[in-house]
Amino acid sequence: MFLDFFDTLKRKGLDVSMTEWLTLMDALDKGLVESDFTRFYYVSRMILVKSESDYDKFDMAFAEYFKDIRSEDAALKRVLEWLDKGEEMEFDQQNQEMYSFSQTRNSDDVKRLFRERLSEQNSEHNGGNHWIGTSGGSAFGHHGRNVGGIRVGQFGGMQSAFQVMGEHKYQDFRNDRVLNYRQFQVAFRRLRQYSSRLDVPKTELDIDKTIDKTCENGGYLQLEFDRPRKNTVKLLLLFDCGGTMIPFMELCNELFQAVHKANHFKDVQTYYFHNCIYSKVYKTPECETGDWVDMDYLFKHYDKDYKVIIVGDAQMAPEELLDRNGNYRGPNDGLSGYEWCQLLTQKYKKCVWLNPRYHGELTRMHWMESEDKLAKLFHMYLLSVDGLKEAITYLMKAK
Repeated sequence: MFLDFFDTLKRKGLDVSMTEWLTLMDALDKGLVESDFTRFYYVSRMILVKSESDYDKFDMAFAEYFKDIRSEDAALKRVLEWLDKGEEMEFDQQNQEMYSFSQTRNSDDVKRLFRERLSEQNSEHNGGNHWIGTSGGSAFGHHGRNVGGIRVGQFGGMQSAFQVMGEHKYQDFRNDRVLNYRQFQVAFRRLRQYSSRLDVPKTELDIDKTIDKTCENGGYLQLEFDRPRKNTVKLLLLFDCGGTMIPFMELCNELFQAVHKANHFKDVQTYYFHNCIYSKVYKTPECETGDWVDMDYLFKHYDKDYKVIIVGDAQMAPEELLDRNGNYRGPNDGLSGYEWCQLLTQKYKKCVWLNPRYHGELTRMHWMESEDKLAKLFHMYLLSVDGLKEAITYLMKAK
């Protein structure tokens, strides 16, 4: 029963075991969903999904299998392109009359009409009262004045649509998404475990111990204190800038801001490079000739206790990485980029590489030679929620 649904869940990346699937079948046999489709959704999600980070994947699989959303993806994508409007259009009196007309329709009628419009529409419409479009009195689109329709894209006009098509309520919980500023901050807080306790009186409130003691005390508040920490983490941050990293400029800026606004570090030093690390690294992201420092300077002034985080997509021609004349922007000083990277790993035992395009072993292609070699030299992780957690965990290991 529902074996195709099981296959759909697996294709969406959900780790559903046979035990969990049989548990769902048992729940159906015992009538726990009471022939209610909504109840089935919540029961199956409760049994099959292990973490809220997988809610979005489950919703996509559920919609594809039970609502046949997949067959409409192309048409819906085309309509969304038409609806990509930044400003609300003028609303006329004719559309005001349509507003009261659609109030009499139930949700099933509206959904049926939406599917009909989606299959028939072949051009952009704005300000009308029939097709999917912007403003106007149509029941479908956005920035309109119809209380009984379906909002598609942008923001709702009167916030009363039956259904928001294409909205993933749980996408922010996914662990495989590229990071944002808030998630950077949370991940870097784990580095506090590197901090050492000062030999001073216990004046810092310990939240975890306070909660435990309060629970043990029957709910009566019992405050627990600990000695304050001294930040001991020293971080060397190296950013790849320009070229194929341009699409990730905003992301890198968020990482930069999160690091420099965090109070978990004793010292943070930031430098930049283009494609690969050679004999010099730049002081600014513009990577202008002459505005640089020697790698020997880094090795001399920043001791081996620094943790190194490199951010880059490792997308470069193999000769840029392996040839001793591969640096077309500046000097190599007799070594290839790969050899300079080797020296970096020899000096600093804790180095990680965060890659927004990391393909990993499963999708390794011959043209990914540079990424492959760097991934074997450094501990390379995808610049995602899970990837940053794994990178921080590695940096935190004692050895």
